[in-house]
Amino acid sequence: MSREKRRQFTTDEKATIIRRHLADKVPVSDLCDEYTIQPGLFYLWQRQALENLGTALADRRTRRTEVSQSATQQRTIEKLQAQLQQ
Repeated sequence: MSREKRRQFTTDEKATIIRRHLADKVPVSDLCDEYTIQPGLFYLWQRQALENLGTALADRRTRRTEVSQSATQQRTIEKLQAQLQQ
């Protein structure tokens, strides 16, 4: 009994499949047949995309601030760790 290796779809491939359904109105059944995937997998990807939509639409200025704060916090952590080692 040989087991087929599971295919791994990239995030771009998943986005393309979801986009074809939402924008081009391609039926889910047609996409599932074309890409040989289960409808449940498609709906999982779609749910994940919609749940993370806020992140994708976040204002870049907000994102830059978050990155800046994260870098500052990392430097503080490193400084405190160095003090603990002394």
